[in-house]
Amino acid sequence: MKLYNTYTNKIEELKPLKEGVITIYYCGPTVYNYIHIGNARPIIFFDTLKKYLEHRGYKVIMASNFTDINEKILNQAKKENITEEECANKYIKAYLEDVRFLGADDSFIKPKVSETINEIMEFVNKLVEKGAAYVSGEDVYYRVSSNPKYGMLSNRKIDELIQGARVEVREEKESGLDFALWKGFHEGITYRSKWGEGRPGWHTECCVMINKIFGGMIDIHGGGTDLIFPHHENEIAQNESLYNNRIANYWVHNARVNFGSEKMSKSIGNVIWVKDLKCDPRAYRLLVLSFPYRNIINYTEELQNQFDTEFLRIKQAYQKLFLHLDVNNLFDDKAKSNISDEIMNKFDQANENDLNTPNGITAINEAIKLINQELRQNKDSQILSSLYNVLTEMLHIYGLDIKLEKMSSENRLIYEEWNNARIRKDFEVADKLRKLLVERNILI
Repeated sequence: MKLYNTYTNKIEELKPLKEGVITIYYCGPTVYNYIHIGNARPIIFFDTLKKYLEHRGYKVIMASNFTDINEKILNQAKKENITEEECANKYIKAYLEDVRFLGADDSFIKPKVSETINEIMEFVNKLVEKGAAYVSGEDVYYRVSSNPKYGMLSNRKIDELIQGARVEVREEKESGLDFALWKGFHEGITYRSKWGEGRPGWHTECCVMINKIFGGMIDIHGGGTDLIFPHHENEIAQNESLYNNRIANYWVHNARVNFGSEKMSKSIGNVIWVKDLKCDPRAYRLLVLSFPYRNIINYTEELQNQFDTEFLRIKQAYQKLFLHLDVNNLFDDKAKSNISDEIMNKFDQANENDLNTPNGITAINEAIKLINQELRQNKDSQILSSLYNVLTEMLHIYGLDIKLEKMSSENRLIYEEWNNARIRKDFEVADKLRKLLVERNILI
């Protein structure tokens, strides 16, 4: 498999550090609010990547963190008149509900900053002892000038950054580029350190959690493109200074989702919360996967309507096939055919090429077309069973699972009565029975 590596700006072959195992970490949310549909893109992307790698036989160990100690959480807790802990737990719960709502697996490792404080303080102290960081009052800053590799991920040069007009300069910092590893803080949840009462800096949390969970280098680290600089650049800088590595062999980033042509922003309010999506969440997931993950998506209601229709078409074909196999007792989970193998090969080839999900969806649509043709013409049980098996697998990998249950004897009897009513053109009875079958999720 090949993936685009932001660190090298090249598509590279994925070579795991340990044979048969892939380790993945992507940055999770600061839990002070609900997530919007743009925040959902990394959830969808990394869940799809994990499922595809598992399909290819890898054992995948994936982690994504919760930043549950942060000034934004403190401010939101004040607004809601609850404690910081209550606020963080509320939005962690909401986040995981959204993860499941989006069809993503929620069994990944979920470290919290609040559970990693001792390791963070130890990590920061080692950077100070090594001269890569310095104490200023109750704060501790990373000394960017100590690392000649700084800027490798974002392809920026230190000299150019120093000269930039936006570089922040403060008296307590040696350079405007230096960033906080530990911040003196005296409100809300704080921790006693050798530098005083305070909280950890955001850029330090993830590299410490990665080392705690994985004990060293991982295969893939990622998140949204907005994290490349400064967050991921700063993570790498700290790890280079302490462990002489860049944390991950592959840095993989997904592009953002715009609201129309504008960037989504919680502060501006031009967002759609995942929990407020009016469509089938699988239709939104289909929309996201229909674009290359490194391309910006300009989300509109009209675009969503298009994919609502697309997903309904997939669902109808799948349900029609399932019903045919169920009625005729033709399910065979070992069924194969040249046609189904060819489609699966196309699907695999698409995903092997930098997780090209748009081309993967083309393979799904090809399967749908063949299913409809076979149902109209030959109804070859081997071909139909094999197409069902392949389509089920492809939909699962893309998080578009359509879960149906085989008919009970009662529902089978209603279905046969409905079919007979159609044959004898008793449309009044057929309509009543069809309505009942729709209510029971037998027909769409």
